[in-house]
Amino acid sequence: MTLSSSAPKVLVIGAGVLGTSTALQLARGGASVTLITESATSSGASGRSLSWLNSAGERSDDYHRLRLAGIERYRSLAARLGDSSFLRFDGGLTWAGPGESFLERHRHETEIGYESIWLRPEEISTWTPGVAADAVAPEGAVFNPGEGWVDLPMLSDQLLRELATWGATVRTGVGRATVRVTNGRATGATTQSGETFDADAVVLATGPWVPRDLADLGIILPEQTPVSLLVTSKPVDVPLRAVLNTPRVAVRPTPDGALVFDSAWSEEEVVVRDDGTYEVADSTIAGLVTEARAVLDGHPPLEAARYGVGPKPIPGDGEPVAGQLEEIPGLFVMFTHSGATLALILGELVAREILTGHETPLLRSFRPGRFAAVAR
Repeated sequence: MTLSSSAPKVLVIGAGVLGTSTALQLARGGASVTLITESATSSGASGRSLSWLNSAGERSDDYHRLRLAGIERYRSLAARLGDSSFLRFDGGLTWAGPGESFLERHRHETEIGYESIWLRPEEISTWTPGVAADAVAPEGAVFNPGEGWVDLPMLSDQLLRELATWGATVRTGVGRATVRVTNGRATGATTQSGETFDADAVVLATGPWVPRDLADLGIILPEQTPVSLLVTSKPVDVPLRAVLNTPRVAVRPTPDGALVFDSAWSEEEVVVRDDGTYEVADSTIAGLVTEARAVLDGHPPLEAARYGVGPKPIPGDGEPVAGQLEEIPGLFVMFTHSGATLALILGELVAREILTGHETPLLRSFRPGRFAAVAR
């Protein structure tokens, strides 16, 4: 699809980091952009993400390549911003649980050229301070020096400030918006209140709600979306700078001196009520705090300040979904678990496809059409 207008009108639905990144790239490319969101910016999955920037472990070659490009874009942003409090590259450290080994993971990363260092427990403090050596698996741990983390709400605010300089329209609190299809093409959206937005192309970036929004259009997008739970501590004086991914908890620092942490087991304890709201037990929060303290050097006092809970977008096959729908020309979809790592690169690539009409090879494996046969 090539947009013929000198200033094509593009509507982006969803003001998480993916939607905001795409809107900015579209505006930079000369489009007339309107960005709308149901409530506030970064109020969904972007606001409760550990936001670990990585391509660790094993995955398809295409996915690994895309993630590496995503990390590269963050390094370019870091160079442009200078010393940023919300974007850090201090490495990632991980170790295996009882009965497991990460030696093969380390070998795989080394073989594909992904920087990976094997550390004995007593060596860890030299590479990344703040980790309790007695919590590390006896076999050792994998340290990936090139990894990092980003605070997504702060990143989104940065992108929104730049978006404003390009004259884009940003509307928050519009309520749920439904894509409007006319003669088989996406031509805008209508909100629950009846407000309409016209466009030459529409980007659907509503995070975990993308499958629901597509279902309204008769499109089935397989998903395996679970509940996420992210706890933020009160500020604490610890030297930790890296992202920790351990058997019982994942932890990273925040720009204001606190820590955020999550885990798979704690998410399973969240109760989803019949009305769609969530119930998080005090014991779950306390358990996460205990696990976080256990992996920090000196096991410092730690107190939870707040938490975020809600669905976490994961496509049915685990890999990103990005690009134009074959069934509805003019409608572009973004749905991925790795929203933090891919935010900048996906925004760039999808915007380029909208503006030029040319498909980028980097997204070939991630088209929504790969699920068409399953849907039929």
